Amino acid sequence: MYRTMKKLIVYISCCSLLVFSAGCKKYLDVNTDPNTSATPPLNGLLASTTYNTGYNVYRTGDFTSYFVQYLASPNTASSTDTYDEVDYSSSWTNIYNTMADLHDLIQTADSVGAYEHAGAGRIMLALNLSITNAIWGSVPFREALSGEVIQPHFDPDEDVYRSSLALVEAGITSLNRTDGSILLDDTKDLLHHGNAEAWKKTAYALKARLLNRITKKADYDPAAVLAALDQAYTSNGDDLQLTQFQSRSPWNQAAVNNANLSLDGWLSTHFVSALNDSTFGVFDPRLPLIASLTKFGDYRGTINGKGRIGTGTDDEESYLSVETGFYSKGGAPLLILTYAECKFIEAEAAFRAGDKPAAYAAYLDGIRAHMDKLGVSTANRDAYVNNPVVSVGEANITLALIMKEKYVAMFLNPESWTDVRRMDYQYTDFNLPVNAVLPTFIRRVAYPSAEAARNSANVPAIGALSDRLWWDE
Repeated sequence: MYRTMKKLIVYISCCSLLVFSAGCKKYLDVNTDPNTSATPPLNGLLASTTYNTGYNVYRTGDFTSYFVQYLASPNTASSTDTYDEVDYSSSWTNIYNTMADLHDLIQTADSVGAYEHAGAGRIMLALNLSITNAIWGSVPFREALSGEVIQPHFDPDEDVYRSSLALVEAGITSLNRTDGSILLDDTKDLLHHGNAEAWKKTAYALKARLLNRITKKADYDPAAVLAALDQAYTSNGDDLQLTQFQSRSPWNQAAVNNANLSLDGWLSTHFVSALNDSTFGVFDPRLPLIASLTKFGDYRGTINGKGRIGTGTDDEESYLSVETGFYSKGGAPLLILTYAECKFIEAEAAFRAGDKPAAYAAYLDGIRAHMDKLGVSTANRDAYVNNPVVSVGEANITLALIMKEKYVAMFLNPESWTDVRRMDYQYTDFNLPVNAVLPTFIRRVAYPSAEAARNSANVPAIGALSDRLWWDE
């Protein structure tokens, strides 16, 4: 939630001792202790915001993965599967708590000359803000984080997008300063481990993602996208990812929960069929590194909205794998922004610019990068890439092929829902879920009840969850 007044926030001093924290606990208490510093600890904020930025990607990916049919509920007519209105107040509150902490991080860092901290903070703020913009559209920002306005207005959808881009540029400016007195702490920076140059690459990768988000708008500029990518990631080693956790990594926890019969992490039929040769006629070697085998010795998904076919305890469908799953085994990294994503953004931008040879090369590089990331053997990787279904040649590369492979590479990432909407859900064999409550595909989610209760005068009215956001029109 927003802080009601900045002076009402008390940060527990022990936050500075945390290596990775779920966030310094805030107390909205008018009886502020005058002996407690009102300035939050710089590296405590760095630890909590890097941690929670990663977790916000998980939190939002946890429900958008049903919209893009990576996952499916084992329960018939599950609300998330069927586009029923679901209250995502917890995700909203977690993101805004993180953005409030990032505001403090930036303000504190600028005041003491910690420009690397300020740069990383601005980039994370841009990332979190862009996630809210992609899911809810118009959200509070300009009045929301300073503590000066208790019930902030909602910035227009496009303005939020422009603010995200401006934050990226400001973050790059901060990171380029050479007069800083305090450098990033490698133990408290849980994403890039104190590497300011890596944060710059992430800034340009995020800039490319955002510039590519507006493919439906008249001012979309593929050349600008490609120019940003020139300064972004160059290998899987550059990826923005969270690898340190308080207990289990979140998707590993989902897989463990499922194994313990608290059902979670079931794979959608659409996703499994795209990889097991049913849809495209080629078996994808990434599937065994994601999904569990059924009792039949194959891979089978669950139809969104229809629910499980068995009891839920007999392995008749595939789940996120505890043993072999790259995303869901013990210690699995939480991917936020990757080199593979950058290559597919490059492929799309080059294709839209009319450069098919460049688009085709980036498309193949993206496949290889993602397979290498997941640990696919060189032989299996090359056999897949060299299959004529995949290696179609420069003249035959299509946007549909590029986006199909990007869809696989963006598994569980909330940005995939942005891609699916940009492509108007025109993915091969992508069907409405069974028992869908909308006559067409979902395009947005409802504003959370927590915001409606606290800030009802400013929450915009929406028509239906099929309403398109600004960049999707």
